[in-house]
Amino acid sequence: MAGHNKWSKVKRIKAVTDARKGKVFSRLSRDITLAAKAGGGDPDGNARLRTLLLKARDANMPADNVDRAIKKGTGELPGVVFEELTYEGYGPGGVAFVVKVTTDNKTRSAQEVRSAFAKLGGNLAQSGAVAFQFLHAGQFLIAKDQATEDRLMEIALEAGADDVLTSADGFEIRCDIHQFDKVSHAIENAGLKTESAEISYIPTTTIPVTDIAVAKTVVKLHDHLEELDDVQAVFSNDEMDDAVSAAAHE
Repeated sequence: MAGHNKWSKVKRIKAVTDARKGKVFSRLSRDITLAAKAGGGDPDGNARLRTLLLKARDANMPADNVDRAIKKGTGELPGVVFEELTYEGYGPGGVAFVVKVTTDNKTRSAQEVRSAFAKLGGNLAQSGAVAFQFLHAGQFLIAKDQATEDRLMEIALEAGADDVLTSADGFEIRCDIHQFDKVSHAIENAGLKTESAEISYIPTTTIPVTDIAVAKTVVKLHDHLEELDDVQAVFSNDEMDDAVSAAAHE
């Protein structure tokens, strides 16, 4: 169900309105800057940057924005210094959350994330308090029209992936975070398009959410956190069936 929830989230993200595109571009710019800083500005030698450039293209991000973000990372243009942080917390119904943040002000980020949890019946937790309920791994989602299961398993496992999972929505590839670049490169070289490609926190223990009021609050907390400027990604271990999920997003 956690994988199903991930596919549902990807579909919602793809339906993002024009009004929120500025937020999408801002997140991508920060990620591109960090990727260029860590691995250089040449996408041929930087798989993380290459993956982000594909995301930027799919989001119709202006080329000038992309170029500036890369140059800030390589030092060719001045820019603020970003840090990557991870916050952990509990939401309504005991649902565990992991929040990835990219910020130039740790104090501001901590206050905003703490406030979001407090407003919606949750609380921040100490580092490690909830992370054990997640697998920190590379995760790729690929639609079924891209490849057969056998072909995809051959590509992924040869590149060092740990597993290929099949669901009604499509295929999910998981790999160690240190193998992410290699697996990403193999998928790209095979001419396959991913619906999602990221270093993710995948729930290993899920919390069933059957009460619609609780489900609505969990979704509100997700949305509130994701709307914060410094937040790059939000992961949780809630498990909802289709009916509850649909009602929660009304």
